Amino acid sequence: MTRARGGMIVLLCGVLGTSMLSAEDLSSYRGLKLGMSLAVAAKQTGTKSSDARVVHQHPAVIQEMNWELRSPIQTNTAKPDPVKDGLLSFVNGELFRIVVTYDRYKVEGMSTDDVIEAISATYGMATKPAAEIAYHSNYAEAAPVLARWEDSEYSYDLVRTGDRASFALVLYSKRLETLARAAIVESARLDAQDAPQRELDKQKKRDDEERLALDKARSVNKPNFRP
Repeated sequence: MTRARGGMIVLLCGVLGTSMLSAEDLSSYRGLKLGMSLAVAAKQTGTKSSDARVVHQHPAVIQEMNWELRSPIQTNTAKPDPVKDGLLSFVNGELFRIVVTYDRYKVEGMSTDDVIEAISATYGMATKPAAEIAYHSNYAEAAPVLARWEDSEYSYDLVRTGDRASFALVLYSKRLETLARAAIVESARLDAQDAPQRELDKQKKRDDEERLALDKARSVNKPNFRP
């Protein structure tokens, strides 16, 4: 192992080690607790609840909010932070998933085993299930799980980013994730079912707007027309 590579592992271990109360506590990450409300999460991350985007509305409200890790206070360490940014996901106002993406330059040269070793120093021994997890990128909607740290209620899954230039850690509440995934699947089904009617409604709106525009033009032009 090169000195630079070894230093990156120590850096990743050090920063990760400050994010958890203990190796057994998978419910919290850098002051964010899975299951917490959107309002509390927004306050904790220095954002506003209104910054959250509504992704799905039925049968459950699914929202997402970007998390920019700007302040060293959030890591309780003066060491450079390997985390680039995060994405928080909520189901009916409860935080069910946190995705943190590592800065590609802070993990450059590190192998998958190096990253697993660094994370395991905080969360304990990992498993390597033959599984995929929902992970949206410009390349796919799912990603193979490289390693997993879990207990009966929570799971942390390590994946490659879509461009494979870095890694991401997907943290979630198993109960809320199951609820959210079922809602997302049902929402997609409802969207597909309602798509023809929505298109008809859009076309009707366009036709109505065009007719109103023509009526307005007619009311102006007809009285003023001269042969």
